[in-house]
Amino acid sequence: MNVEYIVAGLGNPGSEYQRTRHNAGFLALDVISQKHSFNIKTLKFHSLCARELINSKSVLFLKPQTYMNNSGEAIKAAADFYKIPPERIIVIYDDINFQPGTIRIRKKGSAGGHNGIKSIISNLSSDNFPRIKIGVGNKPPHFELYDWVLGKIPKEDQEPLFSALTTASDALSLILDGNIDKALCTYN
Repeated sequence: MNVEYIVAGLGNPGSEYQRTRHNAGFLALDVISQKHSFNIKTLKFHSLCARELINSKSVLFLKPQTYMNNSGEAIKAAADFYKIPPERIIVIYDDINFQPGTIRIRKKGSAGGHNGIKSIISNLSSDNFPRIKIGVGNKPPHFELYDWVLGKIPKEDQEPLFSALTTASDALSLILDGNIDKALCTYN
């Protein structure tokens, strides 16, 4: 069966980045893979990937290993290979504009200052791809953005953040079923 969708969770490879705010996309894919009992471990398209049947759809799950700022290179490589249009590439990533425990779904849009999304838009020459944003909390004034997003998720934010990852998994199921408007109404 041909791949119908790409679901990319954004993050940075390496143990030093595990459980950081910027790796919310990787963490979301971990929750999804546990829920559906598969492993994301094949190295292809500059990514760790897995091809799975979810809701009767053939889905390629990607964790780009290009580092956040070059995520678009990996996604474009997979999209070109499988001839997947942007509308069927779902990106899950961190967003500092929302508190931990919050998700936001968008059908398309600008990068909003997120370098991973900028890379994807640049590589696909399109901003017309659905996304699930995982709230990781606003940067306090005394933090540099880099230090905030690459900081470990503090204990007090872990429970709401991991709850949001489960919610993102539920939202993804609706999107894969063609119900993005229902996902928007339910989870935004």
